[in-house]
Amino acid sequence: VESPAKAKTIEKFLGKDFHVISSFGHIRDLAKKNLGIDILNNFSPEYEIPKDKTKIVTDLRKAAGDSKTVWLASDEDREGEAIAWHLASVLKLDLASTKRIVFHEITKDAISHAILNPRQIDMNLVNSQQARRILDRIVGFEISPVLWKKVQPSLSAGRVQSVAVRLIVEREREIISFKSESSFRVTGLFYPDTSELPENNTIRAEASKKFRDDKEATAFLELCAPAEFSVSGITVKPGTRSPAPPFTTSTLQQEAYRKLGFSVAQTMTVAQKLYEAGKITYMRTDSTNLSKLALTKTRELIIAEYGEKYSKTRQFKTKSKSAQEAHEAIRPTYPETSSVTGSQNEKKLYELIWKRTIASQMSDAEVERTTILIGMNNSPVTFTATGEVIKFDGFLKVYSESTDTENGEDEKYILPKVEKGMNLLYETITATQKFTSPPPRYTEASLVKKLEELGIGRPSTYAPTISTIQNRGYVVRGDRPGEKRQLKVLTLSRGRLSSSGRTEAAGKEKSKLFPQDIGMIVNDFLIENFSDIVDYNFTAEVEEQFDKIAEGKLKWTGMLDKFYSVFHKKVTDTLEKKDRKTGIR
Repeated sequence: VESPAKAKTIEKFLGKDFHVISSFGHIRDLAKKNLGIDILNNFSPEYEIPKDKTKIVTDLRKAAGDSKTVWLASDEDREGEAIAWHLASVLKLDLASTKRIVFHEITKDAISHAILNPRQIDMNLVNSQQARRILDRIVGFEISPVLWKKVQPSLSAGRVQSVAVRLIVEREREIISFKSESSFRVTGLFYPDTSELPENNTIRAEASKKFRDDKEATAFLELCAPAEFSVSGITVKPGTRSPAPPFTTSTLQQEAYRKLGFSVAQTMTVAQKLYEAGKITYMRTDSTNLSKLALTKTRELIIAEYGEKYSKTRQFKTKSKSAQEAHEAIRPTYPETSSVTGSQNEKKLYELIWKRTIASQMSDAEVERTTILIGMNNSPVTFTATGEVIKFDGFLKVYSESTDTENGEDEKYILPKVEKGMNLLYETITATQKFTSPPPRYTEASLVKKLEELGIGRPSTYAPTISTIQNRGYVVRGDRPGEKRQLKVLTLSRGRLSSSGRTEAAGKEKSKLFPQDIGMIVNDFLIENFSDIVDYNFTAEVEEQFDKIAEGKLKWTGMLDKFYSVFHKKVTDTLEKKDRKTGIR
């Protein structure tokens, strides 16, 4: 297997006939010297064992020689299949007698099942991984010297990382060119004009019109002062809210960022530890599928804990075309265990995964949404108040998903009982100056979401891509305090109009990705000279081709050949250009 932690967990289940050892990840990679690929010889890769792996390989060879059977149990994705193939090659194992097993959770049942159902190494998966590795090496190897010559030394480019940088640069330019506009938003606090005032009797409502400047807002408030207000309409609609599907790699990265403040890389490190200790299923997946056993166990738990009414078994269909449905979503291996031992971060992430999985199998929440329309006798402008009452909490008893918006959803008010035609009095009516905001900068989590929407990258590539663009200095993650901005506030209270001001921190940013000058220069250079490489559709198409290779529907060498003939010509043409690029456009 790849890791010592995983080896330890598995050895517990297998007993004395088995010895489980770790290869500590990959034991072979493309040669560091030159390109490491013989392009003229059908893209034949030249692999070498890195220096730091020679002792491990010696130990593995000895152990393999002393054993009757060798089982390769690396991870169940393409990367894992490639590791198994490299091990078989380096240890000179007979492929006919070597057993390849996979499982997506480290439990006694899963391991025993895998041992009873070994298979051979799947060369389609291996070739898909080789094609990705070779194509990415070619892109990096051929574009980097162009950047050194035309922009500045020691720069680098990569297929997925350059597209990620492009997204961040384009967003930055949108922000730079954004012109903020101000308007006044009017809200009123009303209460029923009756002698017996119920508790919590205020209705907070917003005017249907925004006003361009303080002159217009003042004129409207002066109109409100003598106005008579009444309830012009009430609608009560029953509604439901459904739980989110169980976690995939990208949704776990997003939610752990929003709820726990974890970076994408941190989430993957913690999830890997949980997986290797046998606490959660495999953490690199784009499937929202749950196994029959998981569905049964979760259902039993929900009924025992919350009652039959709270249980609703659901099987979610995965949206992404490339998802491998044989895989499962990320879930606890033992759904009946709601907490685990380990570091604080492991406990927190496990609890998040547990709640999300349980909630996905619970009943919809039933809500009642009330909208009250308030009319005034001297203006067509109306005020609207909305409130929501939860009639049955359903899955919300366990978990509710966070949103990407900075200030969360508007609060849900419980509105007092009123009737149509009822007269209302105002306590205060306030016009507050608001400024339009530019589009938000990406966080690590929202960048993953965007890459996934565009079909760029796969579960195993999000975290390394985001680390790479920061390590290379193209992008920096940081905070900005924002600038203080004066806002004008006009208040109408008991017929008297007053004006005041308040300050807000405009453009305050926390843990956002900012492009650096060099990131912008490199991005512009690549768009000008290698538009394909940073084209969103092209990058997504390449991913689809890797998927086809994995399914055995496309020959990997043919795919590389087609790509290389066009790409190499562009590199040559660009090197022949006389100009040199420095400075930002």
